[in-house]
Amino acid sequence: MNETKPDVTSAGTAAEAAAAAAGGQEDPVLAENARLAAEVAELRDRFMRALAEAENARKRGERERREAEQYGATRFARDMLPVYDNLGRALAAASPEARAAAAALIEGVEITLRDLLQSFERHGIRRVSPAVGTAFDPQIHEAMFEAPVPGVPGGGVIQVMTEGFVLHDRLLRPAQVGVSSAPAAVK
Repeated sequence: MNETKPDVTSAGTAAEAAAAAAGGQEDPVLAENARLAAEVAELRDRFMRALAEAENARKRGERERREAEQYGATRFARDMLPVYDNLGRALAAASPEARAAAAALIEGVEITLRDLLQSFERHGIRRVSPAVGTAFDPQIHEAMFEAPVPGVPGGGVIQVMTEGFVLHDRLLRPAQVGVSSAPAAVK
């Protein structure tokens, strides 16, 4: 069944033509038809707008749900980063003598750190640990100091102080790095 959209202008023109043919008197049936056609057109327009608005709301809700699923744990993830840092510092501070004396404790800290990193990876959290010599990227690095280093071009990472982290494609914490400045020219 093919429905055609009523043409309000032609209905109005037909009613005017019929009224003119009837000697200036408007035919009530044609006038009612024209009024109903205009009302149908208005209701159809309102319906189409409401339908489009509902579709937009559905898409917006779906997008917000996906974002909440992906990024809902951002605050918790940021709170866990110092735990990662402290476990790493504990391992770095252990001298060879302490490692020998407390081998089981050191092994437990290493396992805990490894499990934490695996949990991070399962939830889309990746480390940003630039290698020394890579170019400084202000999108994922935070320059903590700048120093001229012979043999290293300006703008290169010379030291990684704290690793950064990314949650899916959003930066949780930038990697804190030292950056080489261009050495002063010799006169």
